[in-house]
Amino acid sequence: QVQLQESGPALVNASQTPSLTCTISSGSTPITADLWTWIRQPPGKGVEWMGIITPDGSTFVSPSLKGRTFISRDTSKKQVSLQLSSVTPEDTAVYYCARVRSGSWSSYDYWGRGAQVTVTS
Repeated sequence: QVQLQESGPALVNASQTPSLTCTISSGSTPITADLWTWIRQPPGKGVEWMGIITPDGSTFVSPSLKGRTFISRDTSKKQVSLQLSSVTPEDTAVYYCARVRSGSWSSYDYWGRGAQVTVTS
């Protein structure tokens, strides 16, 4: 059983650079065994894929967020982090981390509960 929990600031001022952390419980399996992704859902809108980190540590970010989104990991703490710079109220959303299902980058088998981030102007 894999469990994920997002954490981070609930309220952020515009132009700041908040960081979110996804803490992963995966038993003895290291987080380097899987791909992990960040997804967000703004209020009243659909989910938006933000980026992914692969087993070798490579990261891929959505073109719409490239340049202000940074994904990293701490393997010893079993955490994957998301940093989003120059935020605006349009970045207000629930942010989720998820494990990518083997064989498809668009399919996820474990999700966290999500972390609400509200950006004020």
